[in-house]
Parts: sequence; structure tokens; C-alpha cells
Amino acid sequence: MDRFLLFSTEVLAARAAGLPIVALESTIISHGMPYPQNVEMARGVEQIIRDAGAVPATIAIIKGRVCIGLSPEQLELLGTSPDAMKVSRRDLPYVLAQEKLGATTVAATMICAQLAGIHVFVTGGIGGVHRGAETSFDISADLQELARTSVAVVCAGVKSILDIGLTLEYLETHGVPVVSVGQSGFPAFFTRDSGYQADFQLDTPAQQAQFLQTKWRLGLAGGVVISNPVPAQAAMDKEEIDAITALALQQAADLGVTGKKVTPFLLARIKELTDGRSLATNIALVRHNALIGARLAVALNALSALPE
Repeated sequence: MDRFLLFSTEVLAARAAGLPIVALESTIISHGMPYPQNVEMARGVEQIIRDAGAVPATIAIIKGRVCIGLSPEQLELLGTSPDAMKVSRRDLPYVLAQEKLGATTVAATMICAQLAGIHVFVTGGIGGVHRGAETSFDISADLQELARTSVAVVCAGVKSILDIGLTLEYLETHGVPVVSVGQSGFPAFFTRDSGYQADFQLDTPAQQAQFLQTKWRLGLAGGVVISNPVPAQAAMDKEEIDAITALALQQAADLGVTGKKVTPFLLARIKELTDGRSLATNIALVRHNALIGARLAVALNALSALPE
């Protein structure tokens, strides 16, 4: 794997010192937010992780290498380049072999994080089962990755543009635990409550770390969803965002938007329909997830240092 993995100086030093490391995706930079807010968000999230005692490792594909940790110039490139490909599991070999610029999704970031020995990954929201999947079969690759790749994913739940109930059913079927932080309910990205319950509530980093260590030491491979609701002061009104989401979904259908283009289209349209308020919520929840993820990485690192 040395041929493909390229660690930043900061991440290399962290590995040598045995420090906790937190993986970050790059699709949120290239496809999830407009410039310059995307780059500002990325830099701010990295600093939150540092301030909490861990080391950030934003992951992307650049010039035929899986970059584990990015320079300020590389973050800027991802935030401004129209050529960055949205990379999931199926795309990794092509983007690496052809030396394309690639921004990693949740699924691809999980794969790369595991290859790099990183067990905690922070994102905004995971993908899931799309509405109408009973006829379109549109199910995010994120869910299968969670079933097979042993990385904890800290998120604000599932994006509310998806079918949250079916997503949770899929995760249950594939044995992926869904843990909530600070509440029993499962959050819905822009809002704190989806109307569904998480499997388990574990509020402290120590509890979460113990859960992860126990799962993986039992030989139960696969990820864990650590669902962390958006801070109350940044949350949107559920009825409002549900109505706007329904309108955006209809517009996507009318325009024939399909596949991996759906989520970026919907997020951009929701931003327009909320006059930018959804973007502010998105940034707030990612920053909050970074704090929770960093604390988890610190706790898991301390636990892993103990004798078995």
C-alpha cells in the first residue's frame, strides 16, 4: 500500500508519536459547499480537531496517490477545481490509475482511513436509501461500506433528503450499530429529530470507545454510526425543511437529475430556497461533529494503549 498512500508531514509525525488521528472526507469540500465557505469550513474543522487533542487527516486522491492529510494549497485546489471527481468504492481504481483529482465520499474515505490505520472518521451526514428506491434501487454505497469497513463514522445522522426509515432498516439488516450522542432519537442532519430512534445511546467518549473496542475485538468487522445531532441553536425548523426538501426533490425529478448528482443538486437547491440558512446549519453540524469525533479518537487511542 505504500505505493498508493501518501501521508502529510503532520500525519506522519502523529503516527510516529502514537497520537489519535481523525479522518475527514473531501467531497464535502468539492461537492458539498460553495467556495470560499468550503475551504474555510475545512480549515476550521481541522483546527477544532487539533484543539481537542487529535490530528486531522483530510483525505483526497491527488496525482495517483491517496493523500492522508492535505496542505492548505491542496485544500484550496479541492475547493476551487471543477474537475474534482466524486470518488466512491467503484471509482478508486480509475481515479488512482488515471491520476485524476478525486474527492472522497463517505465510502471511499472509510476505505482509505482503514488502509491508513485510522479508526475514527468525521463527516456531515452519511448517504442512505433514496426516496423511491423501491423502483430506482438508488442506495448509497456508504451503507455497504459501513457493513464491511471497521471505521466509526461521526455524523449528524442521515441527510433529510433521503428515506431515513429505510436507511435505518438497511443498517439493521447488515448489522451496523447506530449510536446516538446526547439523545435517544436519531437526528436528521438539518434537524435534531428524525422521528426514529437510534439503537443505543452512548453520551461519553469513553463509553463510545469501549463500545468500538468491544465490537472489533469480538471479530465483528464493519463500521459504527455515531449520530450526533446538530446544535439546537443552529438547527432548522423541521416542518420548513421538510417542505423545502419535498420541493427540491420534485425539481430534481423534473430535471432528470439522477445518481451521484442528486445529493449535490438537492443541497445546492435547499441552500437557495433557505437563503443560505441551510449552509450555515451544515457548517455548524460539521464543526460539532469534529469536536465529538476528536474526543472519541482521543478516548479510543487511550483505551487501545491499555493491555488487553
